[in-house]
Amino acid sequence: MKDQKVLISGASIAGLSTAWWLNHIGYRVTVVELAAAPRIDGAAVDLNGPTVEIAKRMGLYEQLKSYRLGVDRIEYKNADDVTEGTMIINEGPESPGDEIEIEREKFVAVLTGALKNKVEFMFSNSIAGLEEIADGITVTFNHGSPQIYSLVIGCDGAHSGTRKIWFGPEAAYAHSLNAYFSISIVNKVLVPQRTMQAFSVPYKSVMLNAYNHKTDIIFMFVSETDIPYNYRDTAQQRQIITAQFEGQGWRTTELLKEIEQSESFYFDRFCQIKMPSWSKGRVVLVGDAAYCPSPAAGQGGSLAMQGAAAIADALLKHNGNHELAFTEYDRNLRPSIEEIQTIAEQNVKTNFVLKTEEEIRRRNAEAKLF
Repeated sequence: MKDQKVLISGASIAGLSTAWWLNHIGYRVTVVELAAAPRIDGAAVDLNGPTVEIAKRMGLYEQLKSYRLGVDRIEYKNADDVTEGTMIINEGPESPGDEIEIEREKFVAVLTGALKNKVEFMFSNSIAGLEEIADGITVTFNHGSPQIYSLVIGCDGAHSGTRKIWFGPEAAYAHSLNAYFSISIVNKVLVPQRTMQAFSVPYKSVMLNAYNHKTDIIFMFVSETDIPYNYRDTAQQRQIITAQFEGQGWRTTELLKEIEQSESFYFDRFCQIKMPSWSKGRVVLVGDAAYCPSPAAGQGGSLAMQGAAAIADALLKHNGNHELAFTEYDRNLRPSIEEIQTIAEQNVKTNFVLKTEEEIRRRNAEAKLF
């Protein structure tokens, strides 16, 4: 493995984590990223038990822990802003145990700091073509000369360009959960900090989560039919959210104005990626590109880090034999991925977006028991 060149597509959590691990075990790593800088947009990242152990192996746990967030309570609101149910999660400001919730921006900063002067970055560029040869894979880029690498690792998200080029169209692997969401992060506190508030009407929900003088604004809705949209056209996506939530009560009018003015806006459908194999030849996928569980799992960042470590461990075990390593990576990680995808699908149906007033009232009332 020493001095073999590896290309990682995507400076995401999956891409940065994979870059750290492959550099750690001896590869010369290049990360190519379509954007002009590592991606920091999106909700906070949860690191669960297995991922905490990986962060400790990387020597980054204490640094990540210093930015730990947390939610103490969830309040379920009705249209008149009356709290109908409260779920107490923590009794105090310190989160129990080793698990971490951290702002994505802070998480990415820690990872990029750990990669400084160790990994080459190519920003504002992307893979245009791949051709496997006898002892490597030739990569052509949208900008610059072709290069030969030993391996290519796609870490470029649920809408992976690497997957499209090498494995085929997204439609072959994407499984819609018949729901859509948006998230905006505004630099003001709209609810008490360390508190999450939720409001629901049939087929639609709004959530607010405040931390570090910021608030996440999340809109979610169910649609039994696919809504066509351009995932790069944020103006169109804002219009979709406005059309769904205009006049729905509670604070929706105020919140729609907030997201209209906010530069931070991300929209997508709740979708899972399911592939029969995460690798083909010298190309392998990690994170959402391979096995996106959807945001309903709340574990996208954790699963990305687990995939990165699993790839490195397998390559180390098999002395760089990519065929054996990729097979073991798939075999070891797939059972837990499939379990989490099942949980995420159930979350959309039973927790995030409820379909009747009766279900909403029951959830709010049951929260009083905690």
